[in-house]
Amino acid sequence: MALRFYGSGAAAVFAPLESLSRSELVARRLTDAIALGLLPDAEQLPGEADLAGIFGVSTTTIREALSSLRLRGLIDTRRGRGGGSFVRAQQTISTEIVRDRLDELSLADLRDLGDHYSAIAGTAARLAAERATPEDVDRLTGVCDALEHAEGAGARRRADAQFHIEVAATAQSTRLYRAEVSLQAEVGTLLWLAFGDDDSHRLTVQSCREVVAAIDRGDSAAARAAAEERVADSTTRLIDLRLTLED
Repeated sequence: MALRFYGSGAAAVFAPLESLSRSELVARRLTDAIALGLLPDAEQLPGEADLAGIFGVSTTTIREALSSLRLRGLIDTRRGRGGGSFVRAQQTISTEIVRDRLDELSLADLRDLGDHYSAIAGTAARLAAERATPEDVDRLTGVCDALEHAEGAGARRRADAQFHIEVAATAQSTRLYRAEVSLQAEVGTLLWLAFGDDDSHRLTVQSCREVVAAIDRGDSAAARAAAEERVADSTTRLIDLRLTLED
């Protein structure tokens, strides 16, 4: 039977369902958080019952997810008093893990992710330009400086994520801030694949400074345009990389 809504806005209703199991989704969320530095080295994870409550899944699902993380060397579980599961952050998380993650996403997934990312980043930059104080601009400039001087792909990835999160904080919108943190956890590790070299790093720093300059001028349209251009470039690089992996 033909889908009469095909090609219309309602087509999104019929998009394929997420094929991963709940334990795989939990493992992915924790993997991205570790890669992004949101869960630092030696951080103790909540207990299984607490994690089950946080994610809204069973303790069996949590055990499966933690087992997967242990097998990949991302956590260490100790028994006895003072025991628990502890993060084992790596300076450079396995490229193979991130490439596998990229391989799971179709080109349509990446374009949809880019559209969502653009909407959040653009709106956050626009509101930041309208609401930033001189202290906010100084803080954002400092984050740009830290990004410029970051050495290695992992440090650059974390500094870039911090910049996006600080812009969202400057927008003074709790929902936008949460959305940006969630997006960074979702795409930060993927972008690392496409932005590790020095040339792309220089362009990333330049685009950050363009966003901050527009915020400093209070030019909301320019801030939004600069932020959206950053996302468009990121999405294009990621799609090019995805196509390369198919060859």
